[in-house]
Amino acid sequence: MKVIVKHFKWIMIFSGVITCSMFLSLFSPQAGLLTTFGATLEGDLSNIVVRNWGALIGMVGCLLVYGAYHLESRPLVLAIAIFSKSIFIFLVLIFGQAYLEKAALAVVFDSIVILLFSIYLYSQRKVQ
Repeated sequence: MKVIVKHFKWIMIFSGVITCSMFLSLFSPQAGLLTTFGATLEGDLSNIVVRNWGALIGMVGCLLVYGAYHLESRPLVLAIAIFSKSIFIFLVLIFGQAYLEKAALAVVFDSIVILLFSIYLYSQRKVQ
């Protein structure tokens, strides 16, 4: 646990930059969907929803990078990231079985990130 806390700034920066990669969906919704799920959606509504989804996830990535440098913001930033990533995992596992093979990398990455963030938050709670 001490190793995680010691290097947590870099864990947040790394996971934040990776999470920011979802901005791809904001600028190229079809590429974002293909990369994440191996499938696409068509139509104007899908463009709105997928672009918004990419922007929101990308902003969580930016928050993680911000939180890496601002200790006072970390608990809130980590809670938002944990909640967002948990919802994604839940939705893929419940409704996205057909896409799980392609989305598995994102699910595993987000699961590891949730675990690391939770360990950090727990360790900080014990310190205070």
